[in-house]
Amino acid sequence: MSSPIPSSPRRLIHRRAIDVQVFARADCLYEVEAGLSDVKTQDIPLVGKIRHAGEPIHEMKLRLLIDAQMNILEANSATHWMPYPGACDQHGEAYQRLVGLNLMQGFRLGVKDRLGGAKACTHLTELCQVLPTAVLQAFAGVVIDTREGSADGQPPFQIDRCHALRRDGEVVRTHYPRWYRSMAEASNADQSQAVPASSS
Repeated sequence: MSSPIPSSPRRLIHRRAIDVQVFARADCLYEVEAGLSDVKTQDIPLVGKIRHAGEPIHEMKLRLLIDAQMNILEANSATHWMPYPGACDQHGEAYQRLVGLNLMQGFRLGVKDRLGGAKACTHLTELCQVLPTAVLQAFAGVVIDTREGSADGQPPFQIDRCHALRRDGEVVRTHYPRWYRSMAEASNADQSQAVPASSS
């Protein structure tokens, strides 16, 4: 689907960029480096000074050390550009509270509990929300088998995770035939797994 044609002349006033990079280490661990930046296209007054066009309002980094199971082993952050120097960067080592969380098991709720509201930086905490799917994409086909599924008979992680990869769809039928089920087969399987109601 193409982008809609603007109905009126327009000019860019703000750009937020998010960048996530995942690195494999020689010790079989993985580093995740995530960054967020906000940039204006015009000079603006900010805390009694002028922040010039092209200079970031925010530029922040979050770094994680994780294992192949996506457990967070280390975490830290850095704030390079901010609206309120001497305040924005004074959340200490708040992001070390991510240690012990797993990116694929309750991560977003864990982030909210440990870092929500005034406990940390709004923008770094918001940046955390993109990490599970970014790391999952990095691991796909490298750490995670995206073809055969797990040893216990579970399908590859991506099956039934989006409309294109639904189990009864054409993509799965064509590219993952082992895991394809027609709508009727899926319905029968769901009914067979249903627990019968108690007769008492």
